[in-house]
Amino acid sequence: MTNYLKIGRATELKPWTLDRLWYRMLEMFPGVLSWGTLFILTGLSFTHPLFVAVFIIFFDVYWFLKTVYLSLHLRMGFRKTLENMKGDWKEKLNKLEVSHYSLPIKRWDDIWQLVILPMYNEPFEVVKESFDALVATGYLREKMIVVLALEGRAGGAGSAMGDTVRERYASHFPHLLITTHPGDIPGELKGKGANQTWAAREVKKQVIDHLGIPYEHIVVSVFDIDTRVMPDYFHCLTYHYLTAEKPLRSSFQPIPLFINNIWEAPAFARVLSFGSTFWQMMQQARPERLITFSSHSMAFKPLVEIDFWQTNMVSEDSRIFYQCYLHFDGDWQVVPLYYPVTMDANVAPTFLGTLVNQYKQQRRWGYGVENLPYFMFNAFKNKKLAFKKKFSHAVQLVDGFWSWSTNSIMMFLLGWLPVLVGTESFRVTLLSYNLPYLTRDIMVIAMFGLITSAVLSIWLLPPKPLQYGKMKYAWMFLQWWMTPATSIFLGCFPALEAQTRLMLGQYMGFWVTPKSRAKTENLESGS
Repeated sequence: MTNYLKIGRATELKPWTLDRLWYRMLEMFPGVLSWGTLFILTGLSFTHPLFVAVFIIFFDVYWFLKTVYLSLHLRMGFRKTLENMKGDWKEKLNKLEVSHYSLPIKRWDDIWQLVILPMYNEPFEVVKESFDALVATGYLREKMIVVLALEGRAGGAGSAMGDTVRERYASHFPHLLITTHPGDIPGELKGKGANQTWAAREVKKQVIDHLGIPYEHIVVSVFDIDTRVMPDYFHCLTYHYLTAEKPLRSSFQPIPLFINNIWEAPAFARVLSFGSTFWQMMQQARPERLITFSSHSMAFKPLVEIDFWQTNMVSEDSRIFYQCYLHFDGDWQVVPLYYPVTMDANVAPTFLGTLVNQYKQQRRWGYGVENLPYFMFNAFKNKKLAFKKKFSHAVQLVDGFWSWSTNSIMMFLLGWLPVLVGTESFRVTLLSYNLPYLTRDIMVIAMFGLITSAVLSIWLLPPKPLQYGKMKYAWMFLQWWMTPATSIFLGCFPALEAQTRLMLGQYMGFWVTPKSRAKTENLESGS
C-alpha cells in the first residue's frame, strides 16, 4: 500500500493512475496561476485597458492596506523579540512550578537538547563559530547531544572536518557524535533532509536508545551549519517546550537573523537578508500562519513517529510541518519563540557571485511551492482532517506563492502598461492621464512602511567593524530604496522560475548555499 505522506513528486506514483494525474495537475497549478495572471493582465492591457487600470488601482490600495497591517505585526513582533532577548530564561525555568509543566517530569533539567548540524563542504571557520556558540550556552552539557552530520560525498575533506571537530570539542560535549551520510541511497535526493534523517537515526541508535532517554524528554533542533545560538537560547526553548499547550504536537520556531557577516554583504544582499528576517518576525505575530523555516525545533517523540524528515524533496524545513500536520490529522502547530538565532547572509567572494547566489537561494526557497501539491493531495486523502483546516491551509499556500511570484511585478511594472499599449480611446481619457501619478502616489505612501524596516534593521546590526566609518550607518538606512528592484528581480523572478520548473516537471535538486566570509573590498562596489 502506498504511503502518500512519503511522496516527493508525481513521478513517484504509479503511472497512468488517477493519483498520479491529480498530483501532477496540482504541481502545475501554481505556475499556471501565476503565469496566467501576468499574461491575462498583459493581454487585457492591449484590449481592455480600462479594466486593467481599475484593477491595478484597487490592487495598489489593497497592497497599501496590507503593508500597514503587516507593519503593525512587524512592530509587535520586534518588541516581543527585544523583550525575550532581555529575559533571564534560566531564572524563569527555576521559578516555573512543576504543576505548570506540560509533561510529567519533575525538573526542567530533565529535558535533553539534541542539536543536529548538517553540513557538506563548508569551511572550518563557519563550523567553528557555530560550535563556539554552542560551547558558550549555559545549558547543562551533560544534557546536550551534539551531532555533526557530514556528507559522504564530501570525501576526505569531510572526514578531516569530523576529526578536527571531535578533537576540539569532544571535551566540551560528552555526547558528541559525528555521522557520515552515504551518498548513494536509492530513492534519496542529495540534500539536507536526507542527511539529517540519517543523523537522527544514528543518534537514536547509538546514543538515545543506548542511554534509555525517554523520547518526550528530548527536544531536537536542526540548525544550518552557520547558525549561532545565543547563550540563553536553549533555556528559552525549554521554557516554551514545558509550557506549550501541546509540546508533543508542536514545532518551535526562532527568528532567523542573517547578520553573522552582514557588514561584508552588498546592499541588495542586506535588504534581502533583513527582508527574510522581518517576514518571519511578522509571521511570529500571526502564529496561525507560521510554518517552520530553516533552523527549528520539535520533540523527538513525534519525529520518530513520523519516521523523520522526508529524504526525497528539497524544502525539508517547511515540509516537516506538513508531514506532522497531516500525520496527526491537523493536530499540529508552530509555537513562536520570538527569540533569534543568527546566521550568515548569502555572500560570495565577489559582487557578481553574491548576486548569482542570492538568486539561487531565493529560487530554492521559492521551490517550497512543492509543498502545495503535497499538502492538497494528502489533505484530500485524509478523511479525518477537518474541511475548514484543509481549506484554510490550501488558501494560505496558494495566496503565499501567487503573491510571491506576481505582486511586485503587478505593482511596479504592469501598472504602467495600459497607458503604454492601451487603445487610443483609453489613452485620451482622464484616467489614462492620471493612472501613472495615482499608482505612483499610492506606492510612495506605501513605501513609507519601509522606514520601519530601515529603522529596525539598524537596531539589529551587530557591532560595526573598525574599518567602516559612521557614514556606513547612513547607507544601511538608505539601502531600502532598492526594495522594488530586489522584490522583482530577486523575489518574483526566482519564485516564477521555481514554479515553472515544477509546472513543467523539471524538478529541482537541493542547492547548497556556499558559506564564506567575503572580503569587504571586493563588495564595496555594491554597498
